[in-house]
Amino acid sequence: MDFSSVKLNPCDSFKYRFDNLSIAPSVRPFTSTSFTWDFGDGSAQQTAGTGSVFHNYTSAGTYTVKLILNDSAYCNYPDTVIKQLRIASLVKADFETPPNGCAPYDAVFNNVSLAGSQFTWDFGDGSATSNAVSPTHLYPNPGTYTVRLVAVDSGTCNIVDSTRKIITVFGNPTADFIATPQPPEVNTPVSFSNRSSSDAIRFKWEFGDGDSLITTSRSDVLHEYNATGKYNVCLTAYNQANCPATVCKDVNALVNPAVDVPNAFTPGKFGPNSTVYVRGYGIANMKFSIWARWGEKVFETSSKKIGWDGYYKGKLLPMDVYAYTLEVEFSDGTKTTKTGDITLIR
Repeated sequence: MDFSSVKLNPCDSFKYRFDNLSIAPSVRPFTSTSFTWDFGDGSAQQTAGTGSVFHNYTSAGTYTVKLILNDSAYCNYPDTVIKQLRIASLVKADFETPPNGCAPYDAVFNNVSLAGSQFTWDFGDGSATSNAVSPTHLYPNPGTYTVRLVAVDSGTCNIVDSTRKIITVFGNPTADFIATPQPPEVNTPVSFSNRSSSDAIRFKWEFGDGDSLITTSRSDVLHEYNATGKYNVCLTAYNQANCPATVCKDVNALVNPAVDVPNAFTPGKFGPNSTVYVRGYGIANMKFSIWARWGEKVFETSSKKIGWDGYYKGKLLPMDVYAYTLEVEFSDGTKTTKTGDITLIR
């Protein structure tokens, strides 16, 4: 199945002839009602055979024309051929400028020309031109490019029109980092030193164990691994244009399971001793509970990142000795239980 369209004179009219180019097998020719035309402008569909049909559009615009095979005697029923028809008395070349991108950049150009049956694109980078209606073009290198579109329509009064627009393709930063200590030291956090290029202003760290960090700081990043192993660490750096660059490196960690709980803390004051945390390495799961002298549970957590600040129900508890129980499962599958006392000092 196929069809063609021919714009009829005068040049400022919107009358078209549509020629059905479909071919039927000789043993089963098309009938006068084998096809339906849909002209895409909301007008009534027209039933026809293989002869030409005429349609007059009332206004300029872009219309989707369909030739539909509605004869169930053919195996490809209900096949449809769809073509876009651009109509205007004067052809006007126009396209939507794609957003600026990062090299290598696949720029998608949306052709919004009025009328036009043939198009020629020059992408401004010295590469081959394109005759596609709405092409995609790869810009491998950063730069500012002037894109030119020429639209041709012999059925319009001016026949040819062109337009130019500018697109900018930005370069990418360079991402890099150094991890220390490597080889690893037992139960020692890994320090990551950011060595990305100076145009990078934002960073995403992915530590290979499910943890990540987004930051604008170039300061060294410390990360504590929970199990011995090799981790694929990735750093993505972004520049002012939000163009990314990523580098990934294998980093080794060496962890021996260990756990401990401080025996005293000073809540309500600044410093590392103001909150009591479970300390340890290789902790996969835990349950840390603290009990007051009168037997009431005043705190519980399953994360070593969450500690007790000495408060219970919104009030700082008095200076006293509090009991704790700790159940831990390590990343190597071993388990341990600890009990003890914590002195709250005020």
